Amino acid sequence: MQSPRTPSEAAPARMAPLARLPVFLDLNGRRAIIGGGGAPAAWKAELLAAAGAEVHVFAAEPGAEMAALPGIALHHRAIVPADLEDAAILVADAEEDGEAASLYAMAKAAGVPCNIIDRPTFCDFTFGAIVNRSPVVVGITTDGAAPILGQTIRRRIETLLPPALGGWTAAAKALRGLIAKAVPDKQARRAAWERFADLAITARGAAPGPEELLARITEGTDSATGGRVTLVGAGPGDAELLTLKAVRALQSADVILFDDLVSAEVLELARREAKRMVVGKRGGRESCSQADINALMLQLARQGKHVVRLKSGDPMIFGRAGEEIETLENAGIPVEVVPGITAALAAASRLGVSLTHRDAAQSVRFLTGHSRKGVLPEGLDWRGLADPATTLMVYMGGRTASEAAGRLIAEGLSADTPVRIVTAVSRPNEKVERTTLAGLLETSVPTDDPVLIAIGRALALGRREAGETFVEGQGTQRRIRR
Repeated sequence: MQSPRTPSEAAPARMAPLARLPVFLDLNGRRAIIGGGGAPAAWKAELLAAAGAEVHVFAAEPGAEMAALPGIALHHRAIVPADLEDAAILVADAEEDGEAASLYAMAKAAGVPCNIIDRPTFCDFTFGAIVNRSPVVVGITTDGAAPILGQTIRRRIETLLPPALGGWTAAAKALRGLIAKAVPDKQARRAAWERFADLAITARGAAPGPEELLARITEGTDSATGGRVTLVGAGPGDAELLTLKAVRALQSADVILFDDLVSAEVLELARREAKRMVVGKRGGRESCSQADINALMLQLARQGKHVVRLKSGDPMIFGRAGEEIETLENAGIPVEVVPGITAALAAASRLGVSLTHRDAAQSVRFLTGHSRKGVLPEGLDWRGLADPATTLMVYMGGRTASEAAGRLIAEGLSADTPVRIVTAVSRPNEKVERTTLAGLLETSVPTDDPVLIAIGRALALGRREAGETFVEGQGTQRRIRR
């Protein structure tokens, strides 16, 4: 017989310590005892009745709220030990320590789990904040440390879960047998259930009938393998700028192919079991070719996997998404695009600038400052770009900024036109330099982090934030955080 391990030999824990064990108790048809007739006890009585319990309330003088509750048995007296026979749970509102201790001892003797409201010393369990989309039920606890935080978390979760989710969950029961017969392949079946989950979360109304639902969740997967690809915009870096649809895609991924610029905070939101593979392309650095990335997506999708191609910013803004979509569609692989917040919009928000402020700009143009050859793209309409009523947002322009400024000035754009150089927008190391088009001729633009160069009169109308100073130098004002 193998001897037990000593504490020093214990295997490492697979889960961090829990303040409370989340347990969902089946009370359907079971006796639940409530002590007290005030508002706190009435709320608990209503909660237990909603869970299907046979609720017995013991209160000498029940309040109006308790007396108005339907479907409860009301006893105008105090609880005695015999009342706890065969009871599943005891919840009581006791103002005095002696009364609380007596009820708790009575429950202990009867082997009944007990909760004396707002008295942790006399509680075997606690009630958390609840999100009710039954049969989906979410419970939240902060172990009594911050109840208001628990309520705030509940409200956040409620915004994520549609009111009709319960009906979709019930529909899954009727659907299970149909999917098993219609989709025998395991990978394809999983892909169908993932599509069902996406529909359940995003649907605005009730679930359709089983046959229609089956058709909807199986038509979006490859019939042979169940593989598919989702192009997801990761935004500029701040994980809180992700869309809900992007988070759902990350949570359902088998493999994530991500750009070098995607932040670690964004990747933390992905499904833990998903394989992560960096396929970044950075100017002037060793990186994957687009052909290699296309081939890898096809290979993984043909293995029946849900591949998420995670791109910094928005996939459709200088992200070469068009080439990837064409490759996948030509191979018969289903592909979906989830938009993200592009760096230009994140920078505008951070600067407090309306890129199309009606007093300064009637259009905005997104411009790449970096061609395949590492120089300014050929064939740009510099005369049109020099329009003073246009705001220019130049991506990947760190190495070509001075040349671009010279071309714009040569085409008549004023040398005094405001310029903002935004590095690592929305990230902890974000920097903003304020200069002019003339100053951009002399300014060394950072290239280690993602950089965006904004040019236009509208930038002069942006905010200057309190608690920050601006240091003059080489025609440039560099923002320094205090």
